[in-house]
Amino acid sequence: MTSSIKIHGFPLSGHSHRVELFANLANIPYEAIVVDLPNGAHKKEPFLSLNPFGQVPVIEDGDIVLSDSNAILVYLAKKYAPNWLPEDPEGAAAVQRFLSLAAGQISYGPASARLITVFGAGLDAGRAHAVASWAFDRLEAHLAGRNWLAADEPTIADVAVYTYTAHAPEGNVDLSGYPNIRAWLSRVEGLPGFVGMKKTKVGLAV
Repeated sequence: MTSSIKIHGFPLSGHSHRVELFANLANIPYEAIVVDLPNGAHKKEPFLSLNPFGQVPVIEDGDIVLSDSNAILVYLAKKYAPNWLPEDPEGAAAVQRFLSLAAGQISYGPASARLITVFGAGLDAGRAHAVASWAFDRLEAHLAGRNWLAADEPTIADVAVYTYTAHAPEGNVDLSGYPNIRAWLSRVEGLPGFVGMKKTKVGLAV
């Protein structure tokens, strides 16, 4: 185990949270470094030397620098917590399916809806809500009779999808009609080492 990992992120970023959440769940020591997004620190040096795309999170693990939250989850699981990422082809593919969901419909649905209400992003709220409904309808059906998304135990798939699903109400996306999703969220929150993301009031701009 290492004590050298640095996680550059922002407290209200769901992408940052999923990386810190996994580090806590997998008992991976790290140092959290807050990037001053409101003042544009992610769009100038020295941050751009870490990630030219100007996005959080970024991790430093010795000489290794990685960006993209899902890529970071894969790296951390492969290196420090392999029980969170199945090695068999079917299991690995099942996890990848939900990493794609997290980067696709979850990002363009509930995450985008939250960007509008929390950060004042100029996005299409109607489209974001429609995508969120599409994704959650299918996630609800998938979770019928299942405890976890991709395996019989939690994997990085659950970590990748958790944060923006749990915080969907901040984007005015109602979860009351999704009992399977809400039960799954509770199971994630009951895992040893769980840490939540800071909640905001709807309409707060930062």
